Amino acid sequence: MLELRNHGWMWAAAVAAGLLAGCASSSRTPAPVEDRSTGARSQPGATEAAKGLPGSDNAGKPGYYTVRPGDTLIRISLDSGQNWRDIVRWNNIDNPNVIEVGQVLRVIPPVTATTEVAVARPVTSGSALPSPGASAPASGASAPRSATVPPAAGLPPVAPASTRAGEEELPWAWPTPAGASVVAGFDEQRNKGLDIAGKPGDPVLASADGRVVYAGAGLRGYGNLIILKHNNTYLSAYAHNQSLMVKEDQTVRKGQKIAEMGSSDADRVKLHFEIRRQGKPVDPARYLPAR
Repeated sequence: MLELRNHGWMWAAAVAAGLLAGCASSSRTPAPVEDRSTGARSQPGATEAAKGLPGSDNAGKPGYYTVRPGDTLIRISLDSGQNWRDIVRWNNIDNPNVIEVGQVLRVIPPVTATTEVAVARPVTSGSALPSPGASAPASGASAPRSATVPPAAGLPPVAPASTRAGEEELPWAWPTPAGASVVAGFDEQRNKGLDIAGKPGDPVLASADGRVVYAGAGLRGYGNLIILKHNNTYLSAYAHNQSLMVKEDQTVRKGQKIAEMGSSDADRVKLHFEIRRQGKPVDPARYLPAR
């Protein structure tokens, strides 16, 4: 009887040991976890795409941009070299002040769209779109103040800056009158343009023929800002103004006064001037004539 009891005890101990071994083994090898975000490790923004945000199927594809914290449509349009209104249209955005982190936006024209020369389109009026200025994510933000001062009367029609899509060469001019001094040069990391000193109210001039695609104060760090689109390759930006003399969708000619110099969102009175080639900042000194 004692022997049977011993055998029974040994059998129970063996079963218990097996169970313990099984538990230990399962703790070292976790159960498989279902990954619903296909390609999450290979495509930027795929984690957000898994949440089903607008455009998620296009995350990581060329010509698309995944919205990051702090982005605005103005920032995205400047960095992509596009008009923010075009980005709104291409992505069927109802409210340009509402974009979400992780949302994927088309930032190049659809293949089927007719390519347009920016400055060749006549000025339109009555647009219902507010000018975007809120960082993502945003909700119900008010549009930034834009210029209401009409252009000077009697200006002749503006000739197109380019006669065919993609034309790159432009006859650039300085955005300030002669005598203004450059106080900070171009640096790809720290200063994406030229800083030009002046006095409050000094004229800011269009550097080339173009169309106003933004006039307002919705881009942090730029103050009262004007962005001109010259053709399908080039934009120029004019920042820190004290007042804006043009409005969105208005065509302007080279040398036309578009703003007055100021210190909005800056530590001194100056014009921060940028030239963007396909959205990438380039050194304006390489394009401007010698003084």
